[in-house]
Amino acid sequence: MATFTIKNPRQAFINAVVAYIVFRQAAKGMRMLSVYGIQHVLSFLWKKVAGGVIRHLRRAPGAGTVVQKNIAKAIKNIEDTMIIDVPGESKFLTIPDAAMSDEEILAVLRRRQNEAGIDWKNGRVSGAVYHGGEELGRLTSEAYAMFSLTNPLHPGVFPGLRRIEAEVVRMVVDLYNGSSECCGTTTSGGTESIIMAVRAHVVWGREARGLETPNIVVPVTAHAAFDKAAEYFGIGITHVPVDAKTQRVDIKAMKRVIDSNTVLIVGSSATYPHGVADDLVALSDLAIKHKIGFHIDSCLGSFIMPFLKEAGFPEVICDFRLPGVTSISCDTHKYGFAPKGTSVVMYSNKQLRHYQYFTIATWPGGIYASPTIAGSRCGAVIAACWAAMTKMGRDGYLEECKRIVGSRIKIQQAIEEIPELYVVGEPTSSVVAFASHWPVNIYGVLDELKNRGWELNPMQFPSALHIACTRLTVPVVDELIRDLNQAVAAVKANPDGYGNGSQAIYGFAATVPDSTIVEEVAEGFIDTLYTV
Repeated sequence: MATFTIKNPRQAFINAVVAYIVFRQAAKGMRMLSVYGIQHVLSFLWKKVAGGVIRHLRRAPGAGTVVQKNIAKAIKNIEDTMIIDVPGESKFLTIPDAAMSDEEILAVLRRRQNEAGIDWKNGRVSGAVYHGGEELGRLTSEAYAMFSLTNPLHPGVFPGLRRIEAEVVRMVVDLYNGSSECCGTTTSGGTESIIMAVRAHVVWGREARGLETPNIVVPVTAHAAFDKAAEYFGIGITHVPVDAKTQRVDIKAMKRVIDSNTVLIVGSSATYPHGVADDLVALSDLAIKHKIGFHIDSCLGSFIMPFLKEAGFPEVICDFRLPGVTSISCDTHKYGFAPKGTSVVMYSNKQLRHYQYFTIATWPGGIYASPTIAGSRCGAVIAACWAAMTKMGRDGYLEECKRIVGSRIKIQQAIEEIPELYVVGEPTSSVVAFASHWPVNIYGVLDELKNRGWELNPMQFPSALHIACTRLTVPVVDELIRDLNQAVAAVKANPDGYGNGSQAIYGFAATVPDSTIVEEVAEGFIDTLYTV
């Protein structure tokens, strides 16, 4: 009988390790090809290599200095735009020795409230201010004042606030067709709602499934809060491409990237960039098949999407009627018209919600438990949220859905009639995104609209603009359409005249291989927010 002997066990072991690594990398490469396609993979590899070269050169004395000077120049431009000394206005850099009078304090606040900015009160801003009207504003302000000293961390001290918060959650769960088993918590906003949902599924994966390296799978159009959550928790995140025409997530690609460590897949209703609803039914089926979580991000869709059918628009089922849904995020401070700082994250059952909580029984300060990231929280915004929801009622929200989505449709139709523009994706809610045909530069259109007093949001990958219609947009739709036509005509007449401004920023961000350069500029922007 023939025998097989290894003459050099050490070399054989090394060969086996190398073969394993090569196999793993080859499998990873094939997986990327199957999900993203050859063009995207080549672009990714080019950016990775070129970005590495640039980062290496930045460490070189001469080249690095040049790059840093350009970064510093960009940040200085941001500072010059944002940090403006107001003649006669004092700067408060230390606490005053003597108390200021009420009149003095209120005078300073009024002056700063009225400092020049975009005219949001007359609807010239995309999203940002989700105004429910002057009457509702007065009511929510009064509710806020009534509960300004309350803290949900102390339910024994503020039992009425505990009931108010529980009712807010229950009303939103009901809006999203949740059963008696469904539940949730309030949070400070959509980002925290998303982070909490990710945490719940990650902890579930570790404790219930024994996973050491859980990961989540999201569309490339999913909110950046999922990336923030992945970074905070040190977990893997895979971004799945979307269909170029519809901008909905590619379900086949999603199937290919789910693995044994995946704890959560995500769909949006609707996406922030393009106002598109992903194929939530297919995602629900996918989650059931793989026995994993499925989160619907309806922070932007909030109180719009649940009323679409009743308002006479095509229905998008984005709630607990889909059997695979395990969590949903909904911002009450957007189309619920509550003050900023309120959102609700919902779960299909209490056990999953428990994975969101933090508890510690061994702290010398006593048994500590909190539902979300914060310990102490502002009870005033919760009370004002309750006031907004009960004042609006379902009839009020239905009427606003008709008006707001109707304004989006009117703007979309106008865009479709401008030959130089085209709508990106298939919008379903309050948002419409649009891009331009050459030679019209879409960021030039953005700057021309700014010159006319509008503040729309720039998008990238692909380059586009979007407007999130609000209650304030409705009366100024015709003005926007007029100014949009004029802006396009101006850029078309001088296509080479828009190399600076928005094009300089977003054109650079879309093409530079080393994303850390853009990130440094973004960090400089945030630093500017805290510069007096």
